[in-house]
Amino acid sequence: MQRVLIRDVPSQIGKEVFLQGWVSVRRDHGKLVFLDVRDRSGSVQVVILPNHLESCVAVQDVRNETIISLIGKVNERPVNAKKEGELTGGVEIEALELKILAKGNEELPIDVSPVELDVNLDTLLNNRTVSLRHRKVQAIFKLYSLLLAGYDQACRNEEFLEIKTPKILSSATEGGANFFKIKYFDREAYLAQSPQFYKQAGATTFERVFEIGSVFRAEPHFTSRHVNEYVGLDGEMAFIDGVEDVMAMLEKILFATFASFGEAGQKELDCYLEHFPPQVAIPRIRLSDALQILEKEYGKKVENEDIDGEGERMMSEYVFKTYGSDFVFLTHYPAALRPFYSMPSADGKYTETFDLLFRGVEIASGGQRIHEYQMLIDSIRHKGLDPVQFQDYLNVFRYGAPAHGGWGLGSERIIQKLLGLGSIKEALLYPRDVKRLTP
Repeated sequence: MQRVLIRDVPSQIGKEVFLQGWVSVRRDHGKLVFLDVRDRSGSVQVVILPNHLESCVAVQDVRNETIISLIGKVNERPVNAKKEGELTGGVEIEALELKILAKGNEELPIDVSPVELDVNLDTLLNNRTVSLRHRKVQAIFKLYSLLLAGYDQACRNEEFLEIKTPKILSSATEGGANFFKIKYFDREAYLAQSPQFYKQAGATTFERVFEIGSVFRAEPHFTSRHVNEYVGLDGEMAFIDGVEDVMAMLEKILFATFASFGEAGQKELDCYLEHFPPQVAIPRIRLSDALQILEKEYGKKVENEDIDGEGERMMSEYVFKTYGSDFVFLTHYPAALRPFYSMPSADGKYTETFDLLFRGVEIASGGQRIHEYQMLIDSIRHKGLDPVQFQDYLNVFRYGAPAHGGWGLGSERIIQKLLGLGSIKEALLYPRDVKRLTP
């Protein structure tokens, strides 16, 4: 008998079906036993009646999270039962045969049967294999999968070519100290801080490129929005007139990505009572103007012409009240705060760069890049770095390169803010931070 997925069970009323899945919840009511059974497509209620002796014997060893197979008859549930069983639908399976495929050797370390998983973050992550079985936790990664697919398709629709860049490098990408050093045969190497140099090289030959790939940052942060390995959504495009072209493209791709989620994404959002951001034009505000707004509206003074996490939250609040947007581009960061490849503004003090904030957190950084060979050498030296250490990168521009720019999005931060998660670590299957290298 061919297996039927639970999502297709409602179309089989009156018929016998063969199911396989996990028991989410077992409930005993006198001589009746009810099981909420789930597979990758959904959940359904199964009832074991006392007249089905073989199934009654088998169900004695069934506990929450036992993996079973069953053959049963599909019956429509009463109207009142449909309302009570929102998670398991409007049908019920009357078990005719039930077999245990696998069960745990001991009690679960955490109970994943309640609607809300009431455990602290360390417990959630230390028992990740089990916590991933919870419905709301699974919703995170189903939505994350839709995000990756949506971004991929949105980039392709704009004729961006997907590339995969090296993650083991001979030198630190942007200088500084936030890199991981590794042993590479008889020499040292580094884990990529970003695909920056390679995606620029790609844009100078293919015009438009994108990548979905791992990024490593050796930053000793202990915050709710930082991890040391994450998945970046990068894009780079050539033949631009300026940084506005980059922001316009990122806005278009971002909104197309959210639009692609469709009904499936809304179902996962409903688990968290959250909503997709409204698709209104994203405001562009110069960082210097944003700092003035913070001081005027919130009495917050910022030093060094930079903005901290609290300032980002305040600016997002201000923008939502003023423009109705969950996003805001903060533009023209001081040259002292930006990498050497950032295109300087006409005044030389600021750069043609931006950060994109989403519901109070920076999710993207980008801008126009320097594409002229000598200007790039001068900028490297101005940052106190040695151009010789960047010769392979400089060779990209030695023979001419078009004006170009791009961005890097933090995929997990998007999911964190979209679902209102307390920590970005909840949006990673197995997060890596300063203290956590397992599981």
